[in-house]
Amino acid sequence: MKVAIYSRVYESEQKEDIKRLLEELQANNIQAIIYRGFFEQIKEDIAFTQEPLLFHSYEDLDDSFECMISLGGDGTLLDTVTMVREQPIPLLGINFGRLGFLASIGREELETVVASLKNHTYVEDERTLIHLDSNMPLFGDTPYGLNEFAIHKLDTSSMIKIHAYLNGEFLNSYWADGLIVATPTGSTGYSLSCNGPVVFPDSGSFVITPVSPHNLNVRPIVVPDNNIISFEIEGRTDSFLCTLDSRKEIVQKTIQLAVKKEDFTVSLIRLNENNFLQTLRNKLSWGLDRRN
Repeated sequence: MKVAIYSRVYESEQKEDIKRLLEELQANNIQAIIYRGFFEQIKEDIAFTQEPLLFHSYEDLDDSFECMISLGGDGTLLDTVTMVREQPIPLLGINFGRLGFLASIGREELETVVASLKNHTYVEDERTLIHLDSNMPLFGDTPYGLNEFAIHKLDTSSMIKIHAYLNGEFLNSYWADGLIVATPTGSTGYSLSCNGPVVFPDSGSFVITPVSPHNLNVRPIVVPDNNIISFEIEGRTDSFLCTLDSRKEIVQKTIQLAVKKEDFTVSLIRLNENNFLQTLRNKLSWGLDRRN
């Protein structure tokens, strides 16, 4: 059995946890293939008995990998989505960050995680992706995201006007700082911070959430994910910002944009005892009465 290990930033306080993970994998005869950029950061601090195998991009991966382990926060796990692409390699997020909705497994559970991998006693949750189409190349050969697509004004420029359409039929004109189209997975991300609703991962929907709308009667809306959502943008400036998860592009307002559900999905690994409701309660402190 072999797994890929990815992280984008190494901090010295992570040293003992990374060593413990590598030792547990080795003790259970699980081969670790490490992302080259991450290995360059840790090789001075962590002694390897032999030179580990490395991978550089998705071209070095195939379906022989049990999973890809992401060490970091949710942003790090979002990076791994562009690493595995359409290959059937599930993602396992170990939270070295802060909140950790996606990377929800704590570093204190490393031994449990490795045992689950060895015994195949984990659960894979299938998650839909959002795909961006435009009349000019954007986001290279990975024009998709797990969390959301967003249109946003630049810096301190005036608000923009975004005309949104569902399958070509006019939906609304948003006078706002921006507009988010979130997947169910992304409903607990940027959209949630802009007062969007939480929807279940298997709900088959998109959440359209305005960012600081000028009209107070404009509210987020949930639509089926079989819709194609297209946009026209107006503004006093000629350019604005497009984002897919943590990636961004500055584009001209004359661009044509549309989003839809991606043709393939990704799978997130969770331990048997963890589920979406437990994650909500733990991360959002639901049901916790601080008056006592």
